[in-house]
Amino acid sequence: MSVDTGPEAQLQPPRQSSLATAAARNLATTTKSAPQMQEITSRWLLRMLPWVETKGGTYRVNRRLTYTVGDGRIEFVQDGANVRVIPRELGELALLRGFDDEGVLIGLANRCVQREFQAGEVLVRRGNPAEQIHLIAHGRIGQTSVGKYGDEVRVAVLADGQHFGENALLDADATWDYTATAETSGTLLTLSRADFAAVVALAPGLQGHIERFSSLPLQRQNKHGEAEIAVSAGHTGEPEIPGTFVDYELNPREYELSIAQTVLRVHTRVADLYNGPHNQTEEQLRLTIEALRERQEHELVNNREFGLLHNASFKQRIQTHSGPPTPDDMDELLCRRRGTKFFFAHPRTIAAIGREFNARGLYPDHVDLGGQQVPAWRGVPILPCSKIPISKDNTSSILAMRTGEENQGVIGLRQTGLPEEYEPGLSVRFMGISEQAIMSYLVTTYYSAAVLVPDALGILENVQIARRQD
Repeated sequence: MSVDTGPEAQLQPPRQSSLATAAARNLATTTKSAPQMQEITSRWLLRMLPWVETKGGTYRVNRRLTYTVGDGRIEFVQDGANVRVIPRELGELALLRGFDDEGVLIGLANRCVQREFQAGEVLVRRGNPAEQIHLIAHGRIGQTSVGKYGDEVRVAVLADGQHFGENALLDADATWDYTATAETSGTLLTLSRADFAAVVALAPGLQGHIERFSSLPLQRQNKHGEAEIAVSAGHTGEPEIPGTFVDYELNPREYELSIAQTVLRVHTRVADLYNGPHNQTEEQLRLTIEALRERQEHELVNNREFGLLHNASFKQRIQTHSGPPTPDDMDELLCRRRGTKFFFAHPRTIAAIGREFNARGLYPDHVDLGGQQVPAWRGVPILPCSKIPISKDNTSSILAMRTGEENQGVIGLRQTGLPEEYEPGLSVRFMGISEQAIMSYLVTTYYSAAVLVPDALGILENVQIARRQD
């Protein structure tokens, strides 16, 4: 029998003898995943904050009366190369806190002299007369002094919005206790004692304010500025025991619960016909709640009213000594509070911490946290929080905090028992079906955060996270 091997026979495809896989898939039930979402993060901050029930939607933080005033940061306005201090921002100086005569403040602001400085420039020298206050508009300035054994020691690192030399405005015999050297180029404004005195001489209201300010140190207070509790100890015989009482702040801060909400819409046809194997409404709701929780954590970090980055005390904000996060920087941040529970940093910042430690032959420990191994320093977990921003110049911040009401730490605030509550502090309310057959659900969560005492939260600022060229 002959076989046709001509050109036409060679062009014909081979005869199919079984069902093709492409056709078979049309009749088979595939295994499907639930809808996935890239926005979901570990949200360690939400998981680690102790949540306090907040009935009435407001949480009041009562503290002992504190006499400490001022010590805030100053903001500036820039007009091209010219920089001016905002007059009312001078009220952030301890000396001018509470003084609200804008005309006088404008007069002081107008007498501030702009000065540019370069990296390595010595701005003030230890032992020299102190005759002006320096307001840092931009840049980093390191302060050094002489230690007990004659070696040079670093006192502090100051940056944008901070100031030094305030005592020079009133004390004619003031001298610099440190040498201030510019670590980067930048801009500062100076106000001399002579210019300050000239404005005071023309402003009786400011003279009275300064007299009242000068009387504040006469109040007995502890190192934190709180009204002192008189106690007698170590006495013998029958001396008179001091009487005392604990004075409270007259206007304590109140934190109101913030809100995040959205309206979820699902067409009834989708809910009726396409609910297998996954419930479409439930999956839509799950992803919506994930997005709300992500926004909640973002607000807890960045909100200007209650966010942790904006509510840390200025005394608890420190600068890195050289830019990258070194072990010395982490130790300084750690030692500023008792019982530090967690560090929080952006994942890229944690990578920078690892690089700097490894370069020094150090390797962070790991601790078990809820069954998961996480890096730690001095036994304190370093947890990722992608909501901590990274600036354009590749710098970020590291948060250190003590948590819990019983520890006078940082706490989260929420209210449970909401109508139609779906999760603690989160409710899902059915809003009805529109004429277009679309079902609507109102998804709402209420939250806030509070810092019970200032030293519960500290921040290491301007942390350089870019890799340095070797």
